[in-house]
Amino acid sequence: MISSKLGAALLATTLLLAACAKPAEKPAATDTLNFSILSTEKATTASADWAPVLADLQTATGLTVKPFFGSNYSALIEAMRFKQTDLGWFSNQSGLEAVRRSNAEVFARTTKPDGGADGYQSVIIVAKDSPITLEQLLKCDGKLNFGMGDVKSTSGTLAPMTYLFAPRGISPETCFKTVRSANHESNLFAVSNGVLDAATNNTQSIARLRQKGDAASARTLGNLKVIWTSPTIPEDPMVWRKDLDPTVKAKISNFFLTYGVGTGPEAEHQRDNLRRIQTGPFKQADNTHLLPVREMEATEQLLEAKAKGDAAAVATAQAALDAVHAELKAAKP
Repeated sequence: MISSKLGAALLATTLLLAACAKPAEKPAATDTLNFSILSTEKATTASADWAPVLADLQTATGLTVKPFFGSNYSALIEAMRFKQTDLGWFSNQSGLEAVRRSNAEVFARTTKPDGGADGYQSVIIVAKDSPITLEQLLKCDGKLNFGMGDVKSTSGTLAPMTYLFAPRGISPETCFKTVRSANHESNLFAVSNGVLDAATNNTQSIARLRQKGDAASARTLGNLKVIWTSPTIPEDPMVWRKDLDPTVKAKISNFFLTYGVGTGPEAEHQRDNLRRIQTGPFKQADNTHLLPVREMEATEQLLEAKAKGDAAAVATAQAALDAVHAELKAAKP
C-alpha cells in the first residue's frame, strides 16, 4: 500500500508534469495576409499589375492583403520561412525549396492566359544577327559571356543544367568567359543590347514581353533568336504556409479556384485581371505538382555524380531518382 507521503509526492509530480505538458499548437489567428510577389521590374509596376487581384482577394476573404515584393526567389523563400509572408506565386524549383525550408505546401497552379496547353519551355537566346549556334556555345572555349537565371529558377538554371549542360559534363562556370545570374527580363535586354552573348530564358518571359506591346519591348524581341529549347516544364505553383488557419486556407482556396471561372461580365473582368499577371484561372494542385522538378533535380545530381566517377554518390543519386519515379507512377490517375 502506498504511504500518504509517497502518494502525495506522486500526485504532485503528476500535476507538475500535466502543467508542463503543452497542448497541440493551434494555427495562429490572423486578419492579414502577406502575399509574396517576385518583382523582376520596379515594385510599382508589379504592384499595379497585381493590385486588382489582391483587392478582390481582400474583399472575398475579409482579410487585409499586403503585397511583399522580393527581387529574387531566395528572398521570398526566407520571408516565408520566417513567417513574414503567408502565400505567393513561385517557380517550380523555388516552390520546392519553400516546401523543404519554409513549411510550405502547394495548393494551386497557374494556367495559360489564352487557355492553351499547360507548360512552358526553357530556352537559350542570342542576338538575332549573332553567328553563335548551339554547337558553338557548347565548345566551351571560354570566349562567351553567358547569362543564367535566378539560382532558384526552374527555367533559368535547373532546366538548362538538367537537359543541356549536365548530360555533356559541362559546368557553365568553366565553359564561359563570364557567367552572370539575373532575372529573365534583365537577360532578355542584356542579350539584345550586346552585354551578353547568350543567356537562358523561357517562353513565358518572352510572351510577357511581347504582351507589353511598347516600342522598346518590340525592338528587344526583334533582336533575339532562340538556339535551344527544353522539354516542357510544368506550370508554376501557388504555395501557402502549412500552419495557416484552416479557415483562412479555405477562404484563399475558394477565391483562387473560382476566380475568372465561368461566364458573364464579372468572370470576364476577372480573367482580364489575371491576364495582367500572365495567367489564366488557377487550378487545384498539391505537392505532387513538384514531382517533375524533383525528377529534374535528381537527374542532374545523378549526371554530376557519374561525371565525377563517385560510386557512392551515384548510388545515392540513383536511389533518389528511383524514389521520385515511384512517386510519379503512384501519382498518375
